[in-house]
Amino acid sequence: MKNKPLTSFKISQFINEEAYGGMLLILMTIAAMIWANSSFYESYHQLWHEYKVGFVWGDLNMVASLHHWINDGLMALFFFVIGLEIKREVMGGELSSLKKASLPISAAIGGMLIPALLYALLTVNDPDFINGWGIPMATDIAFALGLLAMLGNRVPLNLKIFLTALAIADDLGAVMVIALFYTESIDFYELLYAGFFLVVLAVANLAGVRRTVFYALVGFTGVWIAFIYSGVHATIAGVLIALTIPARTKINETDYMERLSAHLHKFKNENPDKKSTLLTKKQVHLISDIEKLSKKAHTPLQKLEHALHPVTAYFILPVFALSNAGVHIDGRIDDMMIHPISLGIIAGLVLGKFLGISLFSRLMVKLKIAILPEGVSWNQIYGAAFLAGIGFTMSIFISDLAFKDESFKQIAKVGIICASILSAVIGMVWLRMTSEDKI
Repeated sequence: MKNKPLTSFKISQFINEEAYGGMLLILMTIAAMIWANSSFYESYHQLWHEYKVGFVWGDLNMVASLHHWINDGLMALFFFVIGLEIKREVMGGELSSLKKASLPISAAIGGMLIPALLYALLTVNDPDFINGWGIPMATDIAFALGLLAMLGNRVPLNLKIFLTALAIADDLGAVMVIALFYTESIDFYELLYAGFFLVVLAVANLAGVRRTVFYALVGFTGVWIAFIYSGVHATIAGVLIALTIPARTKINETDYMERLSAHLHKFKNENPDKKSTLLTKKQVHLISDIEKLSKKAHTPLQKLEHALHPVTAYFILPVFALSNAGVHIDGRIDDMMIHPISLGIIAGLVLGKFLGISLFSRLMVKLKIAILPEGVSWNQIYGAAFLAGIGFTMSIFISDLAFKDESFKQIAKVGIICASILSAVIGMVWLRMTSEDKI
């Protein structure tokens, strides 16, 4: 039954959660940097990298460090939510039509290609450094929207929606980069095993199975564990599982409103005992019927996204920042900042993101393939392009995949943090200077 899905997860709510989550992310980043460069550095390293947790069941060994579980486990759930967001946007959001999607998608493509190119140009002479080309391609939407929230009414809602859609398209690009370019060795038997269970989930979707517990069990035991052993990063499993989650309602919007109105009319006309605070039996049954009816009007996709988005914004990403942003500075930080890896990342995120998003957006509008969002000026697009240079979460995640050498990872993280701060400052100043406060 192909019904129009009801919108239960408002874009304003999404933006607000990302904004507050971004502020928490900033606090956790600062805490991680202080902890990692204090006299308690050993405790930081031991907690995240040496402390082992997990279980062994026959030949299945699932014991690993907390850092590993965060990056392969919690981040897989984060990518699952990204997958839900991508599917929602494609089916009924800002990426649902060519007219809506052309500007943010083209901006995202430009914001990935130009940064990667600039990084490659600055590191092309050393094959040990070039593998980090994917690091400056990513945008951290939580940080970016967190800063936009601080500008209040100075920036229109449509600019926030544009940046959100751009970042979601950007996330899809990052997922493809991780899957295609940052996978060293592949166990095709495990991938076939994962593929079989993905087919099971897809068939269950088509057959009308709506129990989220079913998708969680099959997804975890069949798909995610297979990806753990396949060589392809487990976060990709999160996105693929998300794409199998049902996005259809069991009842269309018109029928839902009619039946709900009928139930409410009956409820209102039922006269309870004036002296009692209890409901009548009929009213209790009507409330139960309304709850069942409302469940039919929910899509499992939107219900899951609504439930999990606060978990990722307020728990998973802050924990990721605390465990990954603790860059221990052993040498001179200025030497690390002028290292080719760091310079490539800074150039890619600060300059590359701005140029890529701005130029590709201008081109699409000039060719009349896309139009500027209502109430948004080009100066505001430029400011958002700078804010998109805040790579942080995704960039740090990719840096751990790109390099094996720990010193390269540390240098990359210094570059990411410097570039993200610089992009944030430029973007905020730009938007504050070019946008008027609206009361």
